Amino acid sequence: MSTLVIDRIGSLVTNDPELGAGPLGIVRDASVVISEGVVEAIEPSGAIADERIDADGACVLPGFVDSHTHLVFAGDRGAEFSARMAGQPYDGGGIAVTTAATRAASTEALSQLTRERVAEARRHGTTTVEIKSGYGLDVATELRILDVAREFTADTTLLGAHLVPHEFAGRPDDYIDLVCGEMLAAAASRTRWIDAFCETGAFDADQCRRVLDAGRAAGLGLRLHGNQLGHGPGVQLAVEAGCASVDHCTYLSDDDIEALAESDTVATFLPASDFSTRQPYPDARRAIDAGVQVAIASNCNPGSSYTTSIPFCIALAVRDLRMTIDEAVRAATSGGARALRRNDVGRLSPGCAGHAVVLDAPSHHHLAYRPGVHLIRTTVM
Repeated sequence: MSTLVIDRIGSLVTNDPELGAGPLGIVRDASVVISEGVVEAIEPSGAIADERIDADGACVLPGFVDSHTHLVFAGDRGAEFSARMAGQPYDGGGIAVTTAATRAASTEALSQLTRERVAEARRHGTTTVEIKSGYGLDVATELRILDVAREFTADTTLLGAHLVPHEFAGRPDDYIDLVCGEMLAAAASRTRWIDAFCETGAFDADQCRRVLDAGRAAGLGLRLHGNQLGHGPGVQLAVEAGCASVDHCTYLSDDDIEALAESDTVATFLPASDFSTRQPYPDARRAIDAGVQVAIASNCNPGSSYTTSIPFCIALAVRDLRMTIDEAVRAATSGGARALRRNDVGRLSPGCAGHAVVLDAPSHHHLAYRPGVHLIRTTVM
């Protein structure tokens, strides 16, 4: 049985307060012993194993858990981004452009594009990703997207209710019938989760409730896009339905925060989306202080957040969402795991997956302290 040790760790973030100091469970002068891909022990520096990575005094933390991505797509929307930076507001309508390109792409091409994006995310320290469909908006293409996503993750999500496709223009309820019927029946064995975009211009609360109810009946976990472009019913619906996560949460009322704080639903913030669309940033400080469980994720997609860099999202969360550095790192690791209902990732403690990131820095604080600098020396998984 092969073992690996990450040795001479100056500062080890375990996310297990029983192992170390503070909420991040920080252990100094440590080593992590990994056996067959699972953390076997946290020991003082000098532990012995078959293979050795010398951290040389650097910080090591759990691999990032990116709990919201749209990595399977074709095409480019750089012109849309340029127009937005020149003042054009974001309304989500560009999804149709990506849908057309994705429908036209071969499965092989989609697989290669996704492989490249996942590799890029790995270089930025991400070891666990959730991947949504939603750029097919027909049964055949949604299934192809999920099949590609399954090559890279067990956390696939059916997002058939992303937007009304052009062939159903003016008939959103008919399209929801398709999503809840033929599409879900064909996709249920290919996906762990179901999601919907509850937003003006996409789907209303009743339509999203139908999708979530159908997904639950099919045995799927529930997620929801909510409150991205304005105050709306998304957060309340997510809590009511028992969603694992409600994502975006750019606009939160006092009632939304109270409902989240009293629930098990994670508020997943997507700060790179707010950066890219020039939306206001959510007030994560207010939510955290009220007791809301939070995560941050990349929302990597071609229209509103074309980044795979969780360190970039951490820096934004600290600067613009008013999180502390410790809170942002926790939100990008154990918070993302919680949003995926996973207890095997997002931590470095015995029995968890041996997914780790070795920084070119002595502390996790450098992820926000040195924004834009590539600090990921090694990604272990």
